[in-house]
Amino acid sequence: MVSNQILQSTVEGIKEISKTDLCILDTEGKVLASTIQDAARYSDAVALFAESEAESQVVSGCQFFKVTDGSELEYILLANGDGNDVYTIGRIAAFQIQNLAVAYKERFDRDNFIKNLLLDNLLLVDIYNRAKKLHIDTESRRVVFIVETTRENEGSDLEKIRSLYSTSKKDFITAVDEKSIVLVKQLGDREDNEDLEKIGTSILNALTSSDSARVHIAYGTVVTDVKEVSRSYKEARMALDVGRIFFEEKQIVAYSILGIGRLIYQLPMPLCKMFIREIFGDRSPDQFDEETITTINKFFENNLNVSETSRQLYIHRNTLVYRLDKLQKSTGLDLRVFEDAITFKIAMMVVKYMKHMENMDYS
Repeated sequence: MVSNQILQSTVEGIKEISKTDLCILDTEGKVLASTIQDAARYSDAVALFAESEAESQVVSGCQFFKVTDGSELEYILLANGDGNDVYTIGRIAAFQIQNLAVAYKERFDRDNFIKNLLLDNLLLVDIYNRAKKLHIDTESRRVVFIVETTRENEGSDLEKIRSLYSTSKKDFITAVDEKSIVLVKQLGDREDNEDLEKIGTSILNALTSSDSARVHIAYGTVVTDVKEVSRSYKEARMALDVGRIFFEEKQIVAYSILGIGRLIYQLPMPLCKMFIREIFGDRSPDQFDEETITTINKFFENNLNVSETSRQLYIHRNTLVYRLDKLQKSTGLDLRVFEDAITFKIAMMVVKYMKHMENMDYS
């Protein structure tokens, strides 16, 4: 349904050009938009006209026109005056409003199709039948972006993203819930991961403002069939969730970079607790002092290179070796050995995941 604001803007624009007052009412006679003074006086006549077989009619010096969206009666248009010029202007206005109604209905149908496609609410045969009816290419390359902000979303963010891609009928922008905006972006044959990152950056720049709201953007992998769009959406949703845990510093997260974090995110909590208990007993990696944690993180950043790590920490090599030996005595893991380093790294990520899930339970 076209908004009353759009209808009002339309009748005001036509009046400015034609100097003819217009009014749009629903089929029950309720005024939706008008430049005619006291248009409500025609309500009873409009209700009768809506039930009649006539397509147009003159009542009390006013031209009445029916506006359909193709099959169903949507509006009654009034054009003030009973001359031929007013009749012509009324017909043109009715045609314009009809086109608006059809366009908005098609947009609603496409949005509805995309939402159901994302949420896996369609049978396979329905996907292809509805895509064909809505003139949506079924074999194009597509990727799903999810945009989430911490500020209250009153539609402004949705409109900002739509303004970026409004010129393309091949892209779809919708909101599947109160927090998330979804962009289903159609790609060219040569667009790659670098281009996807640029798309994410352009969205981020469009939404970044002076307030304290933080924007998070995630995207799935590229799919080549319309039926796989839901998979890209689920990947983007996982990237958004996993990104909050393991990539806190990043505002744009791709599903392809999640790595082992994606596996940990899918582990049941009892299994996580058992793993940590088997490796560390009653002690947890997050209970180490800040100096030890800093040393461990820097050692991992430098790919287990003792010399480079000691240089970046501004400590003697022997001091670093002493810290690693001390850690080995308390945990039984030597971070200079690849397998032990992997075990410790996974354990730290598991603990981070567990703490996140506990905070989610308390919130």
